[in-house]
Amino acid sequence: MTKLWQFAGLVGVVFLVFGGVAFIFTENLFDPYVLTHLLLGSVLVIAYLVTQGKNFIASFGRRSTKYGVSAAVYTVVFIAVLVVSNIFSTLYHQRWDLTESRVYSLSPQTVKLLGGLKQDLVVHGFFEKGENPKASDLMKSYAYASPHVKFTAVDPDRHPELVKQYKITNLNTLHINYGNESTNITDPTEENVTNAIIKLTKATKKNVLFLTGHGEPKLDDKEGPQGYAAAKAALENENYQVKEILLATQEKVPEDTSLLIVAAPEKALDGHEIEAITAYLKNGGRLFVLLPQAPEDAGLKGLLKNWGMEVGDDVVVDQQIRLFQGPTLGVEPIADTYNTAHPITRDFKERTIFPLVRSVEPVKNDNVDSTWLVRTSETSWAEKDINGIFKQGRASLGPDDKKGPIPIAIAATAQLKKLGVEKPGDTKVVAVGTAAFGNNRYINIFFNRDFFLNAANWLVGQEEMISIRSRSIRASRVQLTDRESAAIFYVSFLILPEILLLIGLAVWWRRR
Repeated sequence: MTKLWQFAGLVGVVFLVFGGVAFIFTENLFDPYVLTHLLLGSVLVIAYLVTQGKNFIASFGRRSTKYGVSAAVYTVVFIAVLVVSNIFSTLYHQRWDLTESRVYSLSPQTVKLLGGLKQDLVVHGFFEKGENPKASDLMKSYAYASPHVKFTAVDPDRHPELVKQYKITNLNTLHINYGNESTNITDPTEENVTNAIIKLTKATKKNVLFLTGHGEPKLDDKEGPQGYAAAKAALENENYQVKEILLATQEKVPEDTSLLIVAAPEKALDGHEIEAITAYLKNGGRLFVLLPQAPEDAGLKGLLKNWGMEVGDDVVVDQQIRLFQGPTLGVEPIADTYNTAHPITRDFKERTIFPLVRSVEPVKNDNVDSTWLVRTSETSWAEKDINGIFKQGRASLGPDDKKGPIPIAIAATAQLKKLGVEKPGDTKVVAVGTAAFGNNRYINIFFNRDFFLNAANWLVGQEEMISIRSRSIRASRVQLTDRESAAIFYVSFLILPEILLLIGLAVWWRRR
């Protein structure tokens, strides 16, 4: 019985240690894991001290205790060696790209672009003493992907004639030449280099017009979270010419418009504007609609219904599980379910976020083929009690609400001959249940920018530009839900080490 109480004391100490560690990270004393371990550990330790207190005090003079202290010291030394080894491996390391998102490899967009080069792309890098390992490694990756890429590192002090010829004003500048076109890049990252190549290789720019005059987000607003300056810059990097159009003052949509974007108008479009957009579409136009927050629709519901789309007067809610807090109301659903049969989302496997999004569903139309692009998770639903969400902060799945998955982005195509126009071609429309996913705050979160640009490229007929673009280091992070994060924390950081330690103690105690 004495040995059993001694082992119970060891188990009690383990419970107290793991319970304390869990409390430090969760800061929640009433967390079930924390509370159970602290209470059970305290009971076992107290029982041990009550029954074996004298033996515990006497154990400090035993030789076995001294050996135990020595083992603990050796353990600390071993851990210190591991820490030092990791420090040296960080300073002097060999790197392989084993990341799931292939952060350290060229993006699919870059590889596709380089594969389409018809002539040599000549790049001169002007670096101090002709050395810049990071930029040189990047350009070697380009050269490896395409034999048309010719890269040369240049020391400006030794070749001042090239500095003058290519108008170089700063170090770490890349001069890129393709055919008769050339440009300079002062920040040699993959995104900047690839964007420069796109502009050099595209002969003409396509015109993208943003409808204005109804309180839409500003294209020149770089600071405000609701602005669309980041979206404008992303389109310009893909060689689009972006402008605004006040359609109320014009007879019709200009004929040279490659794409018309309507983003979250706060006021209703007047009858003339709706007629002008309809006429533009019936003549083979391309429309990208980013809907305002429900219940407002600015007259777009009726317009879109004619093109096989049903806009809901609702807000999609997804029940989020936050770490150590339980379920909370989520009006910023994260989507990872895509229609892989459509060019926009064919190879799209990454997550996107759609704040305050409403449902948009395909409806039957004999003249139009419409299909969903993105759907929310099975735990979501389309909540029609909008006032309850924003005034009370509560929502629950009711009989009038639609259970998920909920389609929130739709693409439609209509052949002109079916519309009564005797000429070849088609009309394309994409509608997304929120404009917030493309504003300054959200467009660079997850893969929103890729979805936004892929939709624009499909609409204007540049399907060769549809791809996943170069990522920054943040893309190498694993995207986990709050429930997954909590499960991984408990299992890997607490439960598994605790079980292994208890098994080890049991084996050691039995052998002893």
